[in-house]
Amino acid sequence: MIGRYMKQQLFLGNDGQDKIQHASVLVIGAGALGSSIAEMLVRAGIGELTIVDRDYVEWSNLQRQQLYSEEDAKNKLPKAIAAKNRLLELNSSININSFITDINAKNIEEFVNEKTILIDATDNFETRMIVNDAAIKFGVPFIFGACVASYGLTFTIIPGKTPCLNCLLEHIPSLQDTCDTVGVISPIVQIITAFQVTSALKLITGTKVLPLLQSYDVWKNEKADINIEKLKHKNCPTCGDLPIFPYLQSDSEMKTDILCGRDAIQLRNMSSLSLSLEELSKKLIKDVNDLIVNPYLLSCSFEDYRIVLFKDGRAIIHGTNQPSQAKSIYKKIVNFQ
Repeated sequence: MIGRYMKQQLFLGNDGQDKIQHASVLVIGAGALGSSIAEMLVRAGIGELTIVDRDYVEWSNLQRQQLYSEEDAKNKLPKAIAAKNRLLELNSSININSFITDINAKNIEEFVNEKTILIDATDNFETRMIVNDAAIKFGVPFIFGACVASYGLTFTIIPGKTPCLNCLLEHIPSLQDTCDTVGVISPIVQIITAFQVTSALKLITGTKVLPLLQSYDVWKNEKADINIEKLKHKNCPTCGDLPIFPYLQSDSEMKTDILCGRDAIQLRNMSSLSLSLEELSKKLIKDVNDLIVNPYLLSCSFEDYRIVLFKDGRAIIHGTNQPSQAKSIYKKIVNFQ
């Protein structure tokens, strides 16, 4: 495809384009931020793209998550799979890896290994802190991004040079509101991801990235920049003089997450567990309704809840925001002790 990247090469130069085509980027999350980031990187000709996402496509995603279609929502296709399918239609020459899983302290190292850049596209505090710890430990730049309603912020963490996310927590404007309470509009998604991908292209091509925390409110036409260069803490447990990487310490307890934008709880079993969805579907067929099984997940209705189970033992329980209630339903479904 001669000339495919011609306009980009006019700006970045042949050497810059060559660096992009040899770079390997990990995008954590394939929702609003992640789908936009992934599309821009694929259109730019990134050498290798790895997408990790724990969720599946729902109708409410289609308003702002640009890679997905109504057919993806009908089929409850995992976002990592739907994203890869669409991205390969956009650029079949890219090496795209997709994983349907939840980033945690046990698996983060295998995803970070040999990556050029990590890009944050999550809606989960704990996951961000795990990735932050891994980025510093393995010396990989980490580009943070978040948005809600019409507001968003982004900054770039360069190990050994800038403060890390742990250093900056007290300086980050509060994001107590969630898309579940105040919603989100797609223009702020596009703004934040444009800056995230720009930072990625700068890092890949060897261009200086300024140590700025940038925030925007597209509805109020407000913008603010904070220089983070001097906010690094020497006693930071992640990037300080004696790092302990607290978020990389794992345990075997079941974790619960209240999911943004839905009356739902995600359950993560931190011990080893693998489900045979086909076998489980045969067992459940007489006791549940609306049973759907595909190669990636099992979905059904049970009592007053909708349950989605993944091969790795994770589950999303719709119809409750109470962790204890979600765990009880999960145990009934999979007989987990």
